Amino acid sequence: MGQMNRRTVRDLRRGNRSTLLRQLYFQGPVSRQELGTLTGLSSGSVSNVVGELLADGLVEEAGSVESDGGRPRTLLRVAPGSGHLIGVDVGETHVRVELFDLTLTELARWEHPLTPGGLEREPEPVVGHILTGLDAVVAKSGAEPGKVIGVGVGVPGVVEQGDEALVHGPTAGRDAVPLERLLRTGTELPLFIDNGATAQGQAEMWFGAGRGADNAVIALIGSGVGAAIVTAGMPYRGATSSAGEWGHTVVQVGGRACRCGAVGCLEAYVGAQAVLDRYGRRAGGVYGGAEGDAAAAGVGAGAGAGAGVGVGVGACLGAGEDQQAAFAAIVGAAGTEARAREVLEETAAYLGAGIADLINLFNPERIILGGWAGLLLGGRMLPRIRAATAAYALHRPYAQTEIGLAELGPDAVALGAATLPLAHFLATGRAR
Repeated sequence: MGQMNRRTVRDLRRGNRSTLLRQLYFQGPVSRQELGTLTGLSSGSVSNVVGELLADGLVEEAGSVESDGGRPRTLLRVAPGSGHLIGVDVGETHVRVELFDLTLTELARWEHPLTPGGLEREPEPVVGHILTGLDAVVAKSGAEPGKVIGVGVGVPGVVEQGDEALVHGPTAGRDAVPLERLLRTGTELPLFIDNGATAQGQAEMWFGAGRGADNAVIALIGSGVGAAIVTAGMPYRGATSSAGEWGHTVVQVGGRACRCGAVGCLEAYVGAQAVLDRYGRRAGGVYGGAEGDAAAAGVGAGAGAGAGVGVGVGACLGAGEDQQAAFAAIVGAAGTEARAREVLEETAAYLGAGIADLINLFNPERIILGGWAGLLLGGRMLPRIRAATAAYALHRPYAQTEIGLAELGPDAVALGAATLPLAHFLATGRAR
C-alpha cells in the first residue's frame, strides 16, 4: 500500500509539473499568482513545482509587474535555451532539417533536394540524408547534443505507431518501412515520427490559424493532398492511424487515375501535379495525355497578352523548373491567360467539393487551407473555393464553419515535426 501511495504522489507531482509547464509555455510570461488561477493548483503546489523547474533550468524569471498594493510580482517563462528541438520534413522534393530553441525560434537549417522518381527517394538514401542533416544543424547551431529534447520526423503516408514506427506509402509503392529502426543505426537522439500533415496541423492549432478552436481540419495541398483532423482539441487518427488521407477520397467515380492506384481521388484533381497535368504539361515538360495535348495546343494557339503569358508558363514548365515554380506560374498567369484561369476555376470547384465533404463529416469550427500549393491557390481563389464549398455542403454546418488560410507559411512541416518532441516535453515536464 505504501508503494502504491508513493507512486500516486509521484504521478501527481509529475502531472502538476506538466500542467504548470504547459501554462508557462502557452501563456507566459506569467506570475506565480496567475499560474494558480490558470491551473487551479494551490499556492504551495505552484511554489514547489516552480522551484523545481527553476532549479532544472527549464524556467527563468522574465521581469516583474506591479501588483495592487503589494510587492511587484515576478514573471516566469520557459527558458528558450534550456533545450533544443529538431524537425525533419521528408517531402516529395526535398529533405529539410531545422533546429529550434525551446520556443521554436529557428537556429539552423539544412536541406537536400530530391529528384522526383529518383533512386535517392528510396528509404535508405532518405535516411542517410536525414542523418547528415541532423549532424549539420547540431554543428551549425553549436547546440549540445545532450540538450536536444528530440527529433520529430514528418513523412508522407500512413505512420503505424507501435513498438516501432512503420511508414506505409501507397503512392510511392512502399509498405511497412521501418523508418525508426533505420534511423536508430545513426543517431541516439529521441525520435518521434508522424505523418507530415498531422504534425503541421498540430503546429497550426498551437501557433497559427487554429488557435482557440477545438474542432478544426487543416487541409494541406502540395505534391500530395492530406488533412489533419482535430476533434475536441485532439488529433483524430482512426483505428490504425490512417485517418486524414483526405486526398484519396473519391470526387469523381471512374475519374482520373491517381498515383495511389485508384481513380477519381481528390488528389488527382487538386494536387499540384494534377493541376499541371490539366494545364497541359508536367513539371519536366512532358505532356499529360490527350487532355494535356489539347491544353498545350490551346496555350500555343493563344493570342495577344494571354498568349504571351501562356508561352511564359510553358517555357517555365518545359525548362524542367521544379513543381512549385511551375504551379506558381500558372497561378500568376490566371489573371490574363484563359487556360490557366479555366484550370484554376475547375480546381477550386473540386477543392470546394472536397472541403464540403469535410464539413458534412466532421462539422468543424474551422477549415484551414495550407501547404505550399494550397496557399498559392487559396491566395488567389479563396472566394471561389468558399462559394464552391457552399454549393456542396449542408447549409447549417457550412454557415458555422470558417474557411481561411494557414498562417505558418508554405514550408511549415519541419516546424510541425518539431512540435512532436515538444508535445512529449510538455506532457512529461522533462527535457530528456
